Amino acid sequence: MKTDLKFMARALQLAELGRFTTDPNPRVGCVLVKKGRIIGEGFHERAGQTHAEINALKNATEDASGATAYVTLEPCSHHGKTPPCYDALIAAGIKRLVVAMRDPNPLVSGRGLERCKSAGIEVVCDVLRTDAEQLNHGFISRMTKNRPFIRSKIAMSLDGRTALANGESKWITSPEARTDVHRFRAESSAILTGIGTVLVDNPSLNARVDFPIVQPIRVVLDSQLQMLPHAQMAKLNGRTLILTCSTNEQKHAALKQAGFEIHVLPELNGRLDLHAVMTFLATQEINNVFVEAGTTLNGALLEANLVDEWLIYMASCVLGDKGRGIFSLPELQSMTDKKILQWLDVRHVGHDLRLTLASAH
Repeated sequence: MKTDLKFMARALQLAELGRFTTDPNPRVGCVLVKKGRIIGEGFHERAGQTHAEINALKNATEDASGATAYVTLEPCSHHGKTPPCYDALIAAGIKRLVVAMRDPNPLVSGRGLERCKSAGIEVVCDVLRTDAEQLNHGFISRMTKNRPFIRSKIAMSLDGRTALANGESKWITSPEARTDVHRFRAESSAILTGIGTVLVDNPSLNARVDFPIVQPIRVVLDSQLQMLPHAQMAKLNGRTLILTCSTNEQKHAALKQAGFEIHVLPELNGRLDLHAVMTFLATQEINNVFVEAGTTLNGALLEANLVDEWLIYMASCVLGDKGRGIFSLPELQSMTDKKILQWLDVRHVGHDLRLTLASAH
């Protein structure tokens, strides 16, 4: 029905309002419609606060009995920090429920819908499902694959260089591109880098934007525990996770004293096992990981086929063949060994191009 598409599109607009604040929860919007008119709207803003359906009911301008509820995600069916939302919809007398997508959690998927059906509510599913999935790809990945959605950002010159031979890289791209990057940082659950980048750049790994957000968790892969206790990240609020293979108790103690969280994870060929890293991050309720790293880590992630989306900013400058490349990879022996990515989007950002590509999982 065209009216279902119209009102679900509005529910998705509302869900979008929580893009920067709902972690680790999904982004959800709800619209209540009665006799063709919207009588209530709501969205989920922060974890621990009321869900979209409850907010829409609270904001309703008239009795919701007999109304249709448009929700971008199946109403929750479990007791968490808030009660199940299907109970509130049933109690309000909702007669029809239109849902964009089912709950991706395999342990509860479909339960909320079945409870509503059992209460006599007509249920319609998969209206603008693709749009709803795109809004919550990180939450879906964590629920179904037991790992976050991983996006890696790379800034490069026209000739594919990410830095000069001496490591200098500020700045390859335009101010507009860097502003764009901070917006992607802001919608991420965590920003991840390798210790090599930290030792060279001493980054803050935070999102510098002019609107309310939940700052991402900082994650550093540091196999041998080379992190310095006085690094810039130690001065910032929020969590900084150092993932390592080292069990050196003296180093652990110094870094913990500086405010870092240290987690020892399995190793693979002398380095952190990247699959184990991503599984661990899922246990930390991290939905979306934004990688900002150098050639070594990006090469390892490409080899492990762990990156869901590559975000490449290409500037119209040339750094020459002595500059540093994008990926450090073993030498390929045949063109059949080449790494193939899929084009998703190309657009101008300032004076640069932003190339979005997907890995072929």
